[in-house]
Amino acid sequence: MTATVNPENPAHKPSTQASTASAEEVARFTQMADAWWDPHGKFKPLHQINPVRTAFICEHVCRHFGLDADAEFPLKGLNILDVGSGGGLLSEQMAQLGANVTGIDAGAKNVEVAKIHSKQSGLTIDYRHATPEQLVQEDARFDVVLNMEVIEHVPDTEAFMAASTSLLKENGALMLSTLNRTVKSLLLAKVGAEYILRWLPRGTHDWKKFLKPSELARLIRPFGFEFVELAGVIYNPLKDEWSQSSRDLDVNYMGFAVRK
Repeated sequence: MTATVNPENPAHKPSTQASTASAEEVARFTQMADAWWDPHGKFKPLHQINPVRTAFICEHVCRHFGLDADAEFPLKGLNILDVGSGGGLLSEQMAQLGANVTGIDAGAKNVEVAKIHSKQSGLTIDYRHATPEQLVQEDARFDVVLNMEVIEHVPDTEAFMAASTSLLKENGALMLSTLNRTVKSLLLAKVGAEYILRWLPRGTHDWKKFLKPSELARLIRPFGFEFVELAGVIYNPLKDEWSQSSRDLDVNYMGFAVRK
């Protein structure tokens, strides 16, 4: 474990040890585990979005901790937890930037895929078949917690956020990305991505579980966090590429949050 350990039980530790992972969602992504590292397969959108997410994370994390974003290893020395790490796409990016990375996923097969690929890539990443609640019970603490494209698959978002924020050090930062619940996201992220473009298997997302930025802000506020930056991730079909937008949060968006 690359995180620090707190010997005391913090007041904000969630009282429940129950898992917030959805068995149905875990099973769905586990079935797709072998396809994680195929850039032209089922996870092609994630491969394309990954550079955009990485740039956003690096910029704001470095600014928050006073690090040089242009350094060879800008995240060196930071302990980062990637929640719902899947096959390890984002975890490997963080490790390549110098961070000490722990990746957890509720799908055992996803974890094994990630372990194999990280060894092939020559990267040291602590992958574990676990949930945030399990790490809370170990009093683990991290500088940064990444919740990227996870919360829309979680049945109890409040319990999940309680656990995630409890894993942060006092000056820690929380990174989130999810899908906005708009008509535009219904047409593009649900109908378009699953039924027309076939980027994802049908049923991957439930549009009703998408969160508006205002709802996500209200979700993290009780745990002492607020957003200092929000940015959209938009797709250009003519160029077949993704980019960051400061204005368009209608479909995919990311947020950087710190304690008030």
